[in-house]
Amino acid sequence: MKLLFVGDIVGRLGRRALSAILPDLRKDYQPDLVVANGENSAGGLGIDPRCADEIWASGVDIISSGNHIWKKKTLLPYLDKHDQILIRPHNFPGQAPGRGWTIWENSDGSRVAILNLQGRVFMNEIIDCPFRGLDELLAGEAGTADYIFLDFHAEASSEKIALGKYADGRIHMMVGTHTHVQTADERVLPKGTAYITDAGMCGPMDGVIGVRADSIIDRFISGRPTTFELAKGPALLNAVFFEVSEQKEVLRLERIRREYAP
Repeated sequence: MKLLFVGDIVGRLGRRALSAILPDLRKDYQPDLVVANGENSAGGLGIDPRCADEIWASGVDIISSGNHIWKKKTLLPYLDKHDQILIRPHNFPGQAPGRGWTIWENSDGSRVAILNLQGRVFMNEIIDCPFRGLDELLAGEAGTADYIFLDFHAEASSEKIALGKYADGRIHMMVGTHTHVQTADERVLPKGTAYITDAGMCGPMDGVIGVRADSIIDRFISGRPTTFELAKGPALLNAVFFEVSEQKEVLRLERIRREYAP
């Protein structure tokens, strides 16, 4: 089974880069499934129905998300209607719209569970424990899938690594998202789980994690809130490619970095 994951899509430029680059990635890697984190695709904060439709049209199969999932109110009814292909972190309160996992069926009949969880360290939301959330997911239908993939949307690398160790041998693939900076620690953990702390982003390359550098620098210097504006110029697409055998052995784990000049 081959799975391609695209890091956090940031704004219009990120969506344009995705549309331009993903067809070539699909041709080169021949994935069975493409997953992308889309929670920053609408102006850098949140996702709305129009952006979700654009992401699917670019060649993405499943959209995962994170802490900005609630930013666009137009998305809330859309989540329940499209919860098979657009998911939010599972460990939000149970009455939240949408759901935190889905099942994708490959052409050969094998089933892939795509899970979405959010971290708590340095995150402002009041959410349930992601470790217990993982246990809950694996005890249900998601745990019966042939292959299990997790997008863990979290700030602290320590929390991501800890969850990776906790999940090792129980799931087959795990990526971290949220920091927008691709880490160089991709590896197969001791019990067989393919892991990377952060997949990176798909968005403006010349800013600070996608935002204009001058506004971020001013905030650091002045200590005052500033208005964030997405950076312009060239874009960067970060992705991770996984290949797992029928025997659940990781055959390939590769970081991907592509540039896009609008």
